[in-house]
Amino acid sequence: MQAKLETRPSARRRAVTGALGLALLGAGLPAADAAHAATTATTTTAATSRDGSALSRFYDQKVKWSACEGMEMPKDLQCGKVTVPVDYAHPKGRTLDVALARYRATGDSRGSVLLNFGGPGGSGINELAVGGKEFMHLTNGYDVVTFDPRGVGRSSPVSCGPATLKIMEATDADEGTGDAEDVLKRLRDAAAECAKFSGPVLPHIGTVDAARDMDVMRRALGDDRLNYLGFSYGTRLGAVYAAQFPDKVGRMVLDGVDTLTEPLTEQGLAGARGQQTALENFLDWCVEDVACPFGQDARSAREQVVRLVASLDSDPVPSAFGEPFTGQDMVGAIGQALYSRDLWPLLERALAQLLEDGDTRGLEGFSSGGVTFPVRADTGGAGLTDEEDVPMDNLPAALMAINCADDPDRPTAAQVTASLGPLRARYEEASPVFGRYRLTQVLMCYGRPKGTDYIRDDVKNLDTAKMLLVGTRGDPATPYRWTTETADRIGPSAVVLDNRGEGHTGYASSECVHRKVDDFLLYGSLPADGSSCGSESPGDGTD
Repeated sequence: MQAKLETRPSARRRAVTGALGLALLGAGLPAADAAHAATTATTTTAATSRDGSALSRFYDQKVKWSACEGMEMPKDLQCGKVTVPVDYAHPKGRTLDVALARYRATGDSRGSVLLNFGGPGGSGINELAVGGKEFMHLTNGYDVVTFDPRGVGRSSPVSCGPATLKIMEATDADEGTGDAEDVLKRLRDAAAECAKFSGPVLPHIGTVDAARDMDVMRRALGDDRLNYLGFSYGTRLGAVYAAQFPDKVGRMVLDGVDTLTEPLTEQGLAGARGQQTALENFLDWCVEDVACPFGQDARSAREQVVRLVASLDSDPVPSAFGEPFTGQDMVGAIGQALYSRDLWPLLERALAQLLEDGDTRGLEGFSSGGVTFPVRADTGGAGLTDEEDVPMDNLPAALMAINCADDPDRPTAAQVTASLGPLRARYEEASPVFGRYRLTQVLMCYGRPKGTDYIRDDVKNLDTAKMLLVGTRGDPATPYRWTTETADRIGPSAVVLDNRGEGHTGYASSECVHRKVDDFLLYGSLPADGSSCGSESPGDGTD
């Protein structure tokens, strides 16, 4: 699924959030030649393609593992790399290295299971270093491996330099829908800066190429088939891999299933509706607590939130950084907190701090990280980028590049201008709180080369081994219907697990989902299609 870029001024210092907890909004600075991506998205393996002989040098490599460098890296986490072509259509040309990390199997290893945590744009290596304990049970049979996809983290990271802030400002929820002509010009100008700062990898950063990289990883890891666990955007990546390499699919799990067909405008509406529902569920929970800052009536609480957003937009309070904290800042922070029910008590306290003391620190704590824009050298070379040299805007820059490289829709300036009014009404109807925050996605891909139509047109009717798709009923980012729709597109290979809980994805929040996913990956034990896991209580089994 796509991620929401923070656009508010105060967010420039504090909010470019991690890949697993990103809110929904399409954004984009696409590949310079996305038609190439569609051309190279074959359904054959590299070994049988017309470039098979030229690609053999990539498929013949083995990963050399060593201890990961960095103060924050666990001592038992190992790092390595694979080399891949920048352009699969010209495999004798430039190359780049894709960074890998693994926890080794504790006993006899049957191979590897590859993880992607979502985004797009998040570093898999950083996610595994921080959250690896969630996956330790899988080391009973597998090396647990993840990677920084091309253009991300240490793998030739893209950057937009100062243009990142220009893009955020141009599409600001307050200003971005005012003078459409000016906004579109600013976005066109920003695209050129992104190309300047990103280097040769930018035209080849989409999911189609990343999936081909995964097949090189599979072979370099010594696996005949790819065992895979992907979350959110990682489900899109997994589905694209399955379409390209159907005979190489091993045990594949897609959790928090992304859409393969909906345009970005419809994805934004789905995100607004999903987060509105999640907010209402949170408020229903909150008013049962005497400490709820909105009192004990759910309808009144919903009305108070809408009024609070409007009040802060018209009269912001000082943030912890001294800059104005607006209603849209609050909406962004709430959106992050709604990704997990475990965060609801913290959100309740943070809102109480704001209402009682004007203290924004609790809400600001749901976003972290700074944004700086170092001038960088060419990133299209073979070597990995040192961790300290990864630009701070890499996540939003990669997110934008990948999302628009994957999206074929490019409305004209006249179409964009004409659509804003009706779309504004639809978004506000979808969510009186989040609708405005989501609206500006319609501008993000304007003026960029058309993305590939491969995902929308060709990722369907897959003849693969059985794949487990997990959908969560209360997911605020990837609605449950996307799970069933994607399962229908994949065909008989898809097996759906219905997680009747809250939050984005099920593996980390539901013991039942966690157990069923591990049982499938480790032992091949697949739940019946349409079976379910109960609601939030730990230890819930199937209904």
